[in-house]
Amino acid sequence: MAGHPKERVVTDEVHQNQILRELYLKELRTQKLYTQYHVNPLRKVHRIARKPVSWQDNLEEPADARFLKLIHHAAQGPRKKYPEAQTENQEIGWDSEMNHFRVYNDITLYKAKMWSLGEDDRHK
Repeated sequence: MAGHPKERVVTDEVHQNQILRELYLKELRTQKLYTQYHVNPLRKVHRIARKPVSWQDNLEEPADARFLKLIHHAAQGPRKKYPEAQTENQEIGWDSEMNHFRVYNDITLYKAKMWSLGEDDRHK
């Protein structure tokens, strides 16, 4: 089987070093060090979104008046937003500033006095 073309010949270390040296020199000749970088004008650039919580990124951005108005409107209570109640649940406390006097009957007066004394005293 000597002389078969697929057999590898064992090379010595000197020959192997010579091959590695030639590869290294070839890489050095073709290698180019870039120190100035720029964007390729022929390729489309994809912008990366800025961090929404970073205060440095948001300094130069002007405030959006429409957005701020919407946020302030949403933060208000329903009585400041609307002239009248919009839902059935809102009608319950809508007129909370009106003075509703308590009217006591004899049973409600008894219970009110009992609560003012404290229920712990009642059970003694």
